[in-house]
Amino acid sequence: MRYLLFVTLLWAFSFSLIGEYLAGQVDSYFAVLTRIVIAGLVFLPLTRWRGVAPGFIRGMLLIGALQFGVTYVCLYLSFSMLSVPEVLLFTVLTPLYVTLIEDALRRRFNPMALLAALVAVAGAALIRYDQVDAGYYTGFALLQVANATFAAGQVLYKHLLARHPSDIPQYRRFGYFYLGALAVALPAFLAFGNAAGLPSSALQWSVLAWLGMVASGLGLYWWNKGASLVDGGTLAVMNNALVPAGLLVNLLLWNRDADLLRLSLGAAVIAASLLLTRVGTLQGAKATQ
Repeated sequence: MRYLLFVTLLWAFSFSLIGEYLAGQVDSYFAVLTRIVIAGLVFLPLTRWRGVAPGFIRGMLLIGALQFGVTYVCLYLSFSMLSVPEVLLFTVLTPLYVTLIEDALRRRFNPMALLAALVAVAGAALIRYDQVDAGYYTGFALLQVANATFAAGQVLYKHLLARHPSDIPQYRRFGYFYLGALAVALPAFLAFGNAAGLPSSALQWSVLAWLGMVASGLGLYWWNKGASLVDGGTLAVMNNALVPAGLLVNLLLWNRDADLLRLSLGAAVIAASLLLTRVGTLQGAKATQ
């Protein structure tokens, strides 16, 4: 639990740093690639290359590609279409995807989760009902991909550790995660990146260095380790704890002119969607007893 709490504090500042100093100023693909390279440099020297099950290595490559590569590419692109508070609010749907993916792995179907998704979309529209355009919905859709792949990484990591128990410390088997992310981010930058959008100031480079080393390097490792040590309910709560923490940081330090009433109304609708998900989960648990 302490790992999840600490990372929540780290990431609460990360969203605002991206929105204020990188979004629209530094090429998104380059920013993601830089974070992956820096984070990889933290863990790859510690990585055990022999005596690790090939199945575990393949699983970590997949998890890294999803949870870091795809997630962060979509996250950074969404910042060009959405405000920081909107990005934070729309990440509240991650537990919904945790539920859907866990149910899929257990071959269960939860119709309440689908209804919850529709309610959440309504909440997103309410937040900016008078300025909804194609870009807004594109940003929302990108974040849902990011939510889904981040959720998949958490669920798959927990299952992977259970399937491949080992006496080797987790941090000695985590470097493969960043290689999987690199397999997504490097081709994405080469295909779609803009070389003219590289950082132009020492501050931007410093933000990227901090995000890569601390938020991505230590943060993603600690988050996944914490996720593997708690039950599903606790993990869902901690996924959502990032939202109020990140909003508080952003609204107090950078975005004091935000429409708090509209954000609150939209957030209430999105929260209702999570209650629907919870009801469906409880009903499913009773049905299997």
